[in-house]
Amino acid sequence: MKLFSGSGRHSAPGKHSAKPHGGKMDPERGLRARENAGDEGRTEEKRTSPEPAKHAPRTEGASRERTPERRDGAGRQTEKAPDRKKSRLLIAAIVLGTIVLLAMIGLAAFEIWADAPDIDKGGLVTKEPTVTDKPGDTLSTPQPAATPKPESTPEPDGESKATPEPAKTGRREGVYTVLVVGQDVAGMNTDTIMVATLDTVNKSLNVVSIPRDTLVNVTWAVKKINSIYGMTGTEEGLVDGISELLGYKVDSYAVVNIYAFEQVIDAIGGVDFDVPMHISWGDPTIGRSYDIPAGMQHLNGHDALGVVRFRKNTDGTGYPTGDIGRVETQQRFALAVAKQMLSLGNIPNLSKIIGIISDNLKTNLTSGNMAYYAQEFLKLDSDQITFSIMPYEPVYIKGGSYVSVNLGAWMEMLNEKLNPYYESITEEHLDILTFSNGSFYSTTGILAGGYDSFYDYMQ
Repeated sequence: MKLFSGSGRHSAPGKHSAKPHGGKMDPERGLRARENAGDEGRTEEKRTSPEPAKHAPRTEGASRERTPERRDGAGRQTEKAPDRKKSRLLIAAIVLGTIVLLAMIGLAAFEIWADAPDIDKGGLVTKEPTVTDKPGDTLSTPQPAATPKPESTPEPDGESKATPEPAKTGRREGVYTVLVVGQDVAGMNTDTIMVATLDTVNKSLNVVSIPRDTLVNVTWAVKKINSIYGMTGTEEGLVDGISELLGYKVDSYAVVNIYAFEQVIDAIGGVDFDVPMHISWGDPTIGRSYDIPAGMQHLNGHDALGVVRFRKNTDGTGYPTGDIGRVETQQRFALAVAKQMLSLGNIPNLSKIIGIISDNLKTNLTSGNMAYYAQEFLKLDSDQITFSIMPYEPVYIKGGSYVSVNLGAWMEMLNEKLNPYYESITEEHLDILTFSNGSFYSTTGILAGGYDSFYDYMQ
């Protein structure tokens, strides 16, 4: 058996070793002798150990602080006391590393889950003029002025004419289009209509609201865009109807009901929003009543719904511009939600939100598509997101309030903010009916159903 001194070195055997008479070792005596030798060895070592210099120079890189030592009751040094500061730093590093690792794993799982939606490759829709025998259907369509042919400039001798690069055609890479509509609780009217184009290459999101009373070229009596979903009865009919104003079919659509909206706002923890005026109204059809002060408020799902659906209070006060005022508030609210998500750098409870949307929305988006849109959205800055309203003029037809498209300004907005194709959208891609100064104008030359088909609000 080997015994160790307190300093960690072997005790020296030799002069204190004991041998019994006759050359035989007495085990007990030998053990006591070795113990005594060990004690004396330690004492000798302690006496002969040199004293450290009081002013010994510090070595390069030596710590300025001495590590505290622990001693037992006899004054002997035991194990070194732990450096608490270093321990805390080590624990913090481990925790931080674990968080980073989990975040990386979560991000990787999120990216694997995300799936880019399919895009519509049908190109811009070309509208052919419709021939009809019904009186009042055909409108005179003014012909565009002929563009003068530029005079050719002769090339200098010895110089060849440069061949221009062909213009790009087809879909722009990484650009996606989405239609989001809010379904009215009383039926299938869609009182909120937003068209968005997300450019994942150039990092932009442009959202344009279409007022619900926008005049559309349809055969039924109430020729407002919010009636398309109810009259066609399908999401495909809704997409086709909206495409008449856009010149192309959107890639994705989502029909949102009010209950999904409430649940989503609650799932993200509510939204801070500057309420434009005191809101006090109720909707007995869904059993909701609202009393929300003006100014900055933290809105839960219930109150947020009351704000975005509000037009006028029970006492008659409200937005002077009616539905347009509501559209403006909806856009400001959507921007507030976007800024809140971007400032957090994530969408709280994203999996829960996707579940809510999947259970309450009519959409052609998969869960993976929604995750992809969320992933690309979080890569944006708030100044890369724009909200606009379709250019319009308020008009009255047979006593009914409509919104007539400002065609020139609308085509400019389409090509600047929404068009997913390289080719420019022109009138030949649209089926738009406008009304101004008592006259109709149609991009196809046809007023569907004729003037007599309009609902008469004055009867």
